[in-house]
Amino acid sequence: MRWIFLFLFIPLIVFSQDLNLLEPLRLVDTPTAGTLKRGSFRARLDIYPQGGILAGIGAGITDRFMFGISYGGTNIIGTGDINWNKEPGVTVRYRLFEEDYFLPAILIGYDSQGFGAFIDSTKRYIKKSPGVFAAASKNFVFLGTLGFHGGVNYSFERGDGDKDINIFAGVEKSLNPELTLVGEYDFAFNDDGPNSVGTGNGYLNAGLKWVFAGKLEISFVLKDILKNRRGVEGMTREIRIAYAEIF
Repeated sequence: MRWIFLFLFIPLIVFSQDLNLLEPLRLVDTPTAGTLKRGSFRARLDIYPQGGILAGIGAGITDRFMFGISYGGTNIIGTGDINWNKEPGVTVRYRLFEEDYFLPAILIGYDSQGFGAFIDSTKRYIKKSPGVFAAASKNFVFLGTLGFHGGVNYSFERGDGDKDINIFAGVEKSLNPELTLVGEYDFAFNDDGPNSVGTGNGYLNAGLKWVFAGKLEISFVLKDILKNRRGVEGMTREIRIAYAEIF
């Protein structure tokens, strides 16, 4: 089943377009070849199940290189003790090649931030962090904007015994200058073992992004539409907020 999605995200050849200050760094969970412009920063806030909050900030050092840090936990909203993540997440990105008329942008990076609660027994997040990754992105003009993204990653969260290399792909399509639909499929080859969270269906996620003035972004996200996670009845619903600005 997972291989069907691989062919759904093969790009169409149409005209490319420029990117704005809120160039996506990730679609839902999977990274893109996006990076922050030199002298800009982006703050984000993810609100997710189990009273979870994840806050992060990144800064563009050059037009090709950026770094960021994030931290959060579960049960922050609610009652009882807060379950903080074991350590902050760190991300570093460097864009090797800029996008041109024919070729996609290509970026390499490292990201130690996973998603959801941290599982002490297997030393991993519910959704593993990307770890070392390479991503490619190509943007087009087609009844608005159209972007295709994909890549490969190797996570260092291997306490569940699953050490496979993983691949991912996604697409975004604008509805108008403010609203954009996004979808992604994470094949989760590194999360389908006997001690893993996933059952082998991969992670299908989707969302709607609402952008204000090219700087403020609010996203409504549906995750795990295929119900891949063990012990979870259905998909989860999340809200994400991002704000970008020039120093």
